[in-house]
Amino acid sequence: MEGEKYSNYRDKILNFYRKNRRMPGYKEIMALVGFKSKNAVYKLINKLVDDGIVDKDSNGKLTPMKIFGQVPLLGLVEAGIPTQVDQDNSESLSIDEYLTGDRKSSQYLLEVKGDSMIDEGIHEGDLVLVEIRGDPKDGDIVIAEIDGGWTMKYFKKKGALIYLRPANKNYAPLYPAYDLKIAAIVRGVIRKY
Repeated sequence: MEGEKYSNYRDKILNFYRKNRRMPGYKEIMALVGFKSKNAVYKLINKLVDDGIVDKDSNGKLTPMKIFGQVPLLGLVEAGIPTQVDQDNSESLSIDEYLTGDRKSSQYLLEVKGDSMIDEGIHEGDLVLVEIRGDPKDGDIVIAEIDGGWTMKYFKKKGALIYLRPANKNYAPLYPAYDLKIAAIVRGVIRKY
């Protein structure tokens, strides 16, 4: 597949993802890039997988991997007293790698609704990057199913007592009446201004 055409196809697929917040299906990719056969789409997807742009699960479902590409890392910024900082253009950082590391297949994004974690700096509309894991430590922010409902809270454990604590004084801690399952642990927050 030629470089410029391939880049164009890749960009159309990633732009679809950014606009629709989901990856296109095979038929949608065929329409997006103007292919006449599903076999051509299959070959394009395999190239995108080989290049680490997308991942494909056993059912053929696509997950975006490299959305942002490389961004220059210029140095540090002081959040306290202003200081002199020299700009360093020699390094770049892949936001995808920074956020996901090497655990990409077990991570996904969720959009935040509500304000129960606002004192932790997690606001409605933010995206949280979560890792599918069920072994939280005391104080981890988790995605949990408690008594049949889903929520994001601090995981708290005192002896045998396990509960979920919000990061907002207007909300009370949640104690499971009959069931608590931890689905994932929050690893990062993304906010667009």
